[in-house]
Amino acid sequence: MGKQFWKPGNMLYPVPAVMVSCGRDKDTPNIITVAWAGTVCSSPAMVSISVRPERYSHSIIQETGEFVINLVTRRLAYAADYCGVKSGRDTDKFLDMKLTPFSMEHVKAPGIKESPVNLECRVTQVIRLGSHDMFLGTVEGVVVDDAWLNGKGKLELNRAGLVTYSHGEYFVLGERLGSFGYSVRKDRQETGAAYGKGTQGKKDSSQTGKQKRAGRT
Repeated sequence: MGKQFWKPGNMLYPVPAVMVSCGRDKDTPNIITVAWAGTVCSSPAMVSISVRPERYSHSIIQETGEFVINLVTRRLAYAADYCGVKSGRDTDKFLDMKLTPFSMEHVKAPGIKESPVNLECRVTQVIRLGSHDMFLGTVEGVVVDDAWLNGKGKLELNRAGLVTYSHGEYFVLGERLGSFGYSVRKDRQETGAAYGKGTQGKKDSSQTGKQKRAGRT
């Protein structure tokens, strides 16, 4: 098996496909689908999104200094693609896709009610990079759809059918291989493909532990 050397390019896949909602006074709120989004810090909680300056949402986010990241599920995949190719200058994407805007607690930008998780974000820095500008933002609050909470109040987000984007295509999260730290656990019952015993195993019993470790790389 050989290797080919290609010119530099964005080949870091898969990445989350998220719908970013924004809005300003007296204008119709807008949605832009972003594949270049990520976690940059856990304390304080911070994220980034990269947007081309010519996109309609860019000026809105730059002017208002806020946005909402809405996670995308299988049910929202069609709408996410639509909101990524249509411009808010020409159409009302909320109306077109029958999505419901709802008020956030910490920012004026609306969230998308049909999304399982909404992250309220406030811009702290705009980094001019070239084709895209990166908006760094603090997460001011998180809204969770209680449909994905179990009887003990634990968020079971991976049941929601989250969507990723890879090399021009959308995918739903697939088989579970393990949880954080399973490679060094003594019981090794949560083995996944690594030990050739399938993908079924013990569930992580500590959501709090997951949240504390979420910022590690």
